[in-house]
Amino acid sequence: MPPEMADTQQSLANEPDYLELIRFLITPFLESADSLRLHCEKSRVDKLWIRVAFDPKDKGSVYGRGGRNIQAIRKVLNVAASLAGQTVRLDIYGDSSDRPSGERSGRGSGRSHAPRSRPRRN
Repeated sequence: MPPEMADTQQSLANEPDYLELIRFLITPFLESADSLRLHCEKSRVDKLWIRVAFDPKDKGSVYGRGGRNIQAIRKVLNVAASLAGQTVRLDIYGDSSDRPSGERSGRGSGRSHAPRSRPRRN
């Protein structure tokens, strides 16, 4: 067997179980682990797209302050994928980045950021 084929077969056998890794990383942040839903789609041998859904009330704890928790989870996934020679994209169902461009995020007071008009002085 040529060495290239042996390397390919070995890398497929050593592919990380991304769904279990995500379940392990996200479950401690959830009030109910049963609310976690995972979906994995392989577009090619080296590219995966993973979608995660959970109870919306857990969003704050999963994301963490400033998004630090979800950034760390994505970093761990990317490191595991790069060691396996793959690319992984993690999307959170209902995330604001999935929102069409015309919609506003739920942040702020709802006021526009246009300059305020000042009363005229007579």
